[in-house]
This record gives sequence, structure tokens and C-alpha cells, in this order.
Amino acid sequence: MAIVVESGAGLSNAESYVSVADATTYHAARGNAAWGLLASDTIREQLLRKAVDYMTQAYGQRWKGERINSTQALDWPRYDVVANGYYVPSDSVPLGVAHACAELALRAATVSLAPDVTRLKKRVKVGPIETEYEPGSSALPRFTAVDNMLAAYLGGGSMMVAVVRA
Repeated sequence: MAIVVESGAGLSNAESYVSVADATTYHAARGNAAWGLLASDTIREQLLRKAVDYMTQAYGQRWKGERINSTQALDWPRYDVVANGYYVPSDSVPLGVAHACAELALRAATVSLAPDVTRLKKRVKVGPIETEYEPGSSALPRFTAVDNMLAAYLGGGSMMVAVVRA
């Protein structure tokens, strides 16, 4: 089944922010040969779906603006979003969001984007080798390049809420 790419219309059946063809062009332009080595477009589509799932989980509560309708499947398109001093058209998916989706899809080929987490150990000692984790550090992976691509479209941190004066 071919992947349904969000067109900017707020589709109720959209599954990705970027097509396989556009993701392939993106990765080819950056020399990411691993994308081209994947077995098939079916695999690439599956990875794009995983990328969108992760984006929804990781960034869904932090996107600026509001969805354009209540029936759209994905978080984008949105209205009332200002990024880098300009309004983002409410009938489109920003290029940064599409590129982040492509980046995450490539990563999903080799790592779990949202692995199950068990209780972190503060100290592990095996013979003379010892590892101690920083208190409060996350066990979940961070994708700094993706975070940077999306920064203009996100409001506040994951633990922040907007405060409005009455």
C-alpha cells in the first residue's frame, strides 16, 4: 500500500510528512548512501511511518500553533505558527518538518527511535571498569540534528507550559 503524504490540506489518512521520492532526493543530496541501500520502497515507507510516530510522541505537545482541523491525521499543517519571524502558511508542511521526518526515517533503519526504558543504574562495575550515570540524565535517545531542524516550529521545552496573564 502506497504511503499517504500530507499535502497541506489536513488529510484524515496522511501517514508521512515527506514522500519516499523526496526523502530519497534529500538523502542523496547529503550523501546518505544508507537510504539508497535499503531493500525497497516498502521498507522506506515503513521507516517514514515510524519517523512520524516518533515525531508525534516526542514533539506533539510542543508544536507552535494549532492544527487546521480536528480530523487531520498528523500534527501538520497548523495555523498561527511564526517561525524565524515569518508566518508559516497553514496549507503546507514546513520543509524543516519534512526534512526532520526524512532524517528520523534513516535513523529508524538502524536504531529504535523510542526504545523501551528500564530503570537506570547509577553505577555498574565489572572488574576494574566502572560506569556511573549522571543523575537526571535521560536514557532515551536524543536526535540533536532533528531537534535543531524543528526548533523554529516548537514552543518551549517538554516540561514548559505557556503562562497567560488574565
